[in-house]
Amino acid sequence: MRKFKTESKKLLDLMINSIYTNREIFLRELISNASDAVDKLYFKSLTDKSIQLSKDELGIRVSFDKDARTVTVSDSGLGMTKDDLDRNLGTIAHSDSMEFKAENGDMQGEDVDIIGQFGVGFYSSFMVASKVRVVSKAYGACEAWGWESDGVEGYSIEAAERAEHGTDVILTLKDNTDEDNYDTYLTEYGLKNLIKRYSNYVRYPIQMEVTKSRELPKPEDAGDDYVPQYEDYTEVETINSMIPIWKRRKSEVTQEEYDEFYKTDFHDFSDPARTISVHAEGSLSYDALLFVPGRAPFDLYSKDYQKGLALYSSNVLIMEKCEELLPDYYNFVRGVVDSQDLQLNISRETLQHNSQLRAIAKKIEKKITSDLENMRDNDREGYEAFFESFGRGLKYGIYSSYGMQKDPLAGLLLFYSAKQDKLVTLAEYVEAMSEGQESIYYAVGESVERLNKMPIVKTVLGKGFDVLLCTQDVDEFCFTAMRDFGGDENGEGAKELKNVATGDLDLATEEEKKDAEEVTKDNEDLFKSLKEALGDSVTKVVVSARLTDAPACITTEGPVSLEMEKILSQGPDGDDIKSQRVLELNAKHPVFETLKAAQDSGDADKVKLYADLLYNQALLVEGMSIDDPVAFAQNVAKLMA
Repeated sequence: MRKFKTESKKLLDLMINSIYTNREIFLRELISNASDAVDKLYFKSLTDKSIQLSKDELGIRVSFDKDARTVTVSDSGLGMTKDDLDRNLGTIAHSDSMEFKAENGDMQGEDVDIIGQFGVGFYSSFMVASKVRVVSKAYGACEAWGWESDGVEGYSIEAAERAEHGTDVILTLKDNTDEDNYDTYLTEYGLKNLIKRYSNYVRYPIQMEVTKSRELPKPEDAGDDYVPQYEDYTEVETINSMIPIWKRRKSEVTQEEYDEFYKTDFHDFSDPARTISVHAEGSLSYDALLFVPGRAPFDLYSKDYQKGLALYSSNVLIMEKCEELLPDYYNFVRGVVDSQDLQLNISRETLQHNSQLRAIAKKIEKKITSDLENMRDNDREGYEAFFESFGRGLKYGIYSSYGMQKDPLAGLLLFYSAKQDKLVTLAEYVEAMSEGQESIYYAVGESVERLNKMPIVKTVLGKGFDVLLCTQDVDEFCFTAMRDFGGDENGEGAKELKNVATGDLDLATEEEKKDAEEVTKDNEDLFKSLKEALGDSVTKVVVSARLTDAPACITTEGPVSLEMEKILSQGPDGDDIKSQRVLELNAKHPVFETLKAAQDSGDADKVKLYADLLYNQALLVEGMSIDDPVAFAQNVAKLMA
């Protein structure tokens, strides 16, 4: 028995108990090692003419013995000598693959793809195994050697038997405990699942003997009541796909193949709306295959939804959902990124340096934005369907970034145009603006139908200006964060975004403003009485220069609009959030003459009655609830008495 050195024992304990967080990756590590061994032999066959073999002769075999509680990973690779076993397995963290890469220079590519980096993956076996035996025969050698260890004190090396070159790694699994069940690794389903999950795209075939069922031939003398009989049989089957679809050029893959890959790997019944294939070469090389789903998953806007792309390194799965590869506003995108340039940490479960990942993520984000712009311009019907499902997230991306992301995202937004009676982009709105219009006007409410009937919307339309009718709760927050749209890089020529329900709309002509000032001056006592009647419900009562046929409307001052108040009031601290409401009166409406008459008669109760009615009526038109519906109904009844 050869003893591990004290330092090696400590390191081995660290390998087994600390570095890896998910014990099922042991099979990924062993298959990756086997793939490296096969690659090394294949590379030697390319450079040494005395080695005669074809790629078809190379492969990996996985098997299990339930009774003996063993799992075996075999390869037909380069194999190891006695000294190789001692050096590679007896010395913790010695990477023969890393040495091989260093000796042979830049040999990664289509023909060779060495995966190993640190020389510790093998020891993940001891997370599930009580004993590991390795039997290996080097290519061209006459004898095989066996290495064996329990992963505690040391290891032994002795002569062994193996007919052909290559290596067998035989794990004797631990016994089950109340907390841990290792039997899942002793089933066809369990091993096939791990192979497909982590090593599906390893370049060499990974084969297993699997059990299948077939119908027996029908006997010639079988009667009408014959019931088909079946038998089980075993067959060697290649489990992995080997060639990743994302490595192939788009011209080599049909859309049907992309669709099938998407539906199979991402468990969706619908075809994707968009397929984006990326092949980047240079200082940072990577392949990416991205999909925009045809429909939003049911949990997209729930706290349980997890964004991210599957991250591969040299065709081996590193992370199922790498969140850093996607910004939150593109959380709906699914797909795969594969790069051999990533510097992985020692467990290959995360990365050493996130700068590489950030660089890839930035390029992927630009690619997604570009593809969505293309869809917007060339497939408007499809884009509108996409925006119906995922537009809320794009708007939230602008709001949550305090407007920092408006440049890449604002051009992707769609809103309903009251004037054009269809969905338009902000650029299309600006292009169709009337002469003299300086701002982009929008209204926020529950539905397009209701917004179209709002007096202030009718007023703006009457001026010849368009109004964007916004019906999602995030719309106004998005516009508030954006503040403006368009213009040059210095902001020159940008169009301010204005809510038609705020007090600073400024649509009145100079003559209309002058008339409003005169009415206010002539009726100071009336406005004072109305304000006293409404109390703290409003900050002031003024003459409106924006109304045409409605007697009154509610506008706001300050940063909180009526719609914002409605949304924010549903939060935990919502009771403290109030807008600064202003009651605007239409001095040209017959109701104003009735108000003046009540004021002139000195009937304070009637003035208060009218004030309450107008205020609550205006709230109802805005879609807001009123404080006392019973009192409102009683006041209406008083007018009829």
